[in-house]
Amino acid sequence: MKRIGWLIAASVIGASSLLPPGVTAGTVTVITSFPKELTDAYKSAFEKANPGIKLEILNKNTVAGIAYVRELPPGQRPEVFWASAPDAFEVLARDKLLANVTALRNPQIPDKIGAFPINDPGGFYLGQALAGYGIMYNTRYLKANKLAAPATWADLLGPQWFGHVGITAPSRSGTMHLTVESILQAEGWSKGWNTLLRMAGNSSAVTERSFGVPDGVNNGQFGAGPVIDFFGLSGKYSGFPVEFVYPEETAIVPANIALVEGAANAAEGSKFVSYTLSQAGQEILLQPKISRLPVIPYKDLAGKVPANYPDPTAIAARSKVHFDTDLSTLRYYLVQSLFDQTITFRLKELQAATQAIVEAERKLGPNPSGPRADLLRQARELAFMPVVDEARARDPVLLRTLAGNRKDTEINRAITQYEGEWNNLARERYAQARALALQAIK
Repeated sequence: MKRIGWLIAASVIGASSLLPPGVTAGTVTVITSFPKELTDAYKSAFEKANPGIKLEILNKNTVAGIAYVRELPPGQRPEVFWASAPDAFEVLARDKLLANVTALRNPQIPDKIGAFPINDPGGFYLGQALAGYGIMYNTRYLKANKLAAPATWADLLGPQWFGHVGITAPSRSGTMHLTVESILQAEGWSKGWNTLLRMAGNSSAVTERSFGVPDGVNNGQFGAGPVIDFFGLSGKYSGFPVEFVYPEETAIVPANIALVEGAANAAEGSKFVSYTLSQAGQEILLQPKISRLPVIPYKDLAGKVPANYPDPTAIAARSKVHFDTDLSTLRYYLVQSLFDQTITFRLKELQAATQAIVEAERKLGPNPSGPRADLLRQARELAFMPVVDEARARDPVLLRTLAGNRKDTEINRAITQYEGEWNNLARERYAQARALALQAIK
């Protein structure tokens, strides 16, 4: 009997040693970019419904979350990956880091929102909520600064908006990546980057996390900014003086949840995924401090949906964006790198060029002509034209290199060279644009 007891104890110790540090059997570790208000609500409800399981939340932005999963060996990975960006899940699925979750699908949930699949056709991730991307604005700020309420991305590009916009970077936020891609896919590569560069030129800051933009709009630091819908809606329904609008150049796509391949406690992780897709799990999304769009149809949530709550089906029907996840996944790292090298790391130079252009536009009037108009046109082209053209953006060698492992010396050297060239070119263009705009009004 003593020998049997010793063998049982040894087997328990041996099994425990396979778990990640600090994690025990019955613990589900969730990697997510979602705010504490949402994760706390799910943690409390899930643990109450499953008293033998503890939920551990590791909050990381989507890009950092992907890197975290990639770096851990099988047996030490978190159970669940939960985020808003479908292209991030495609990256993980491509790297064979997701388990098949077809068996966890809830039959109440429809196959598509508009033309976009709610669940991964390959079975590696499931839609847990719906999300749209748009503009959040502070009504008091707009009134104090005599700004009209924006309804489209173009409304944030005018000279009157200089210094009043807050943005974040797609490398810091999966939701911002989806916003950037929605604009690029709606307007095309060149025009889309023109919109992004002009909006960034009007911004007062690039925040460290996606939360920074809605927090800044809520407290009046920014007049407006691009955010995922639940940031704007939760601010509004929590009593802040804010509104949220969906431009036509938006996309309604699923926020997804998946099981990580090689996780320590896969069975318990499956229970959490299933709970988030259940009726009880979907109703949590409608709490005012969360304000997300459920994937279960509204007719099945009778009496739970607030009056005048956004209808994702109607928004998807009027959207000009037919979101292409494959395209977004293909250029995932290119878009992030370009944004950082030409906006995040060169914001001061872009702001200076934009300020000079705004001043020239004010002094020259709406319909300038002659040499001064030519100088202003050249300044705009230099400041708001992407440093990588559309043909180059499709180069398979470039895209493959940027998606490579930077721990490889050759790949890291190549990526560093690309990024250095883009950064230097952006700096030179912004300096030239500023000089030309100032020359136009001498």
